Amino acid sequence: MTAAELPLLVGVDGSESSMHAVDWAADEAARHSVPLCLLHAVTEWTDTEHAPDTLVAAAAERARRHAPGVRLTTDVRAEEAADALTRAGRNALALVVGSRGRGRIAELLLGSVGLAVAGRADCPVVVVRGRDAARRGERGRVVLGVGDPVDGSPAARFAFRAAAARRCALHAVRVWHRPAHEERQHPLLRGRPSGARHREAMDHLDQVLRGTAREYSGVDLHMRAMEGPTRAVLLDEARGADLLVVGAHRRQDHLGLQLGVVGHTVLHHADCPVALVPEHI
Repeated sequence: MTAAELPLLVGVDGSESSMHAVDWAADEAARHSVPLCLLHAVTEWTDTEHAPDTLVAAAAERARRHAPGVRLTTDVRAEEAADALTRAGRNALALVVGSRGRGRIAELLLGSVGLAVAGRADCPVVVVRGRDAARRGERGRVVLGVGDPVDGSPAARFAFRAAAARRCALHAVRVWHRPAHEERQHPLLRGRPSGARHREAMDHLDQVLRGTAREYSGVDLHMRAMEGPTRAVLLDEARGADLLVVGAHRRQDHLGLQLGVVGHTVLHHADCPVALVPEHI
C-alpha cells in the first residue's frame, strides 16, 4: 500500500478522551486525504449501552459530522485493546489514541492501553492530549524534537508531512547540555565549550533534516539548538504547538515497552498532541 492508501487508525472506547481522539483523527485524515478506521476492542461487555456496536456507531457518526468527506470504516474485535491496536497498526499510517485522563489532574496521566501501544507499536502513535486550541490545530506550529542520528529519520519525515498538511511552520529543536566541568568565570574559557556544543547541535540539525527539507521545500522550517534538560525544553515547546513529534528508538531484540525517558515524559505531560515515531536501531 502507498501512504495515501494506508488508513489512519483510531482506538475508541466511548470515553471523552477517545472522542477527542476521533475528532483529531478525522481532521488529520481529511488533511492528508487518507481513510479513517475506527477500532474498538474488548473481551467482554455487560450492558447494551456500552456494547461494541453502539460505541463504534456513535464514534462513526461523530467522525462523519467532523469530517464529512473522509472515507470511513469501523472494526470491532473481541480481544485485548492494546493487542488489537498494536496488531492493526502494522497496516496503518499512524495509530491515534486518547490520553484517557479525566479531570485537570488525571489528564496528566496516560492510560495503560495508550502506554502499551506507544511502547510497542511499529507505526507512529499519536496521543491526543492538551487544550482545545492545540487539539483543533489553532496554533500554527509543529515541533520536532531531534534526537541522535538514525537512518532516514522517520520522525523528521513524519513532522515535515504533518506541517505540510497543515500549511504551518515546523520548529525543529536539538537540545544540548553544558559540560559539568565547564568553568564559566575564567576569561579565556568563558563561552568556548558551550559555543562549540551549540554549533555541533546546529550542524546535527542540518545533517538530519537537509534531505527531507529539500523534499518538503514549501514548509517554513525553523531550526534551533537549545541548552537545558531535554524533557523540560520539549514540554516548554509543546505549550505553543499543535503537535509535538519525537522519535522512539526500537531495538529489534527487545520485546518489552520501548519508550525512553523523554518519550514517557512528553506522552504524560505535554500540552498538545504527541506523535511518537518508531526509529529502529
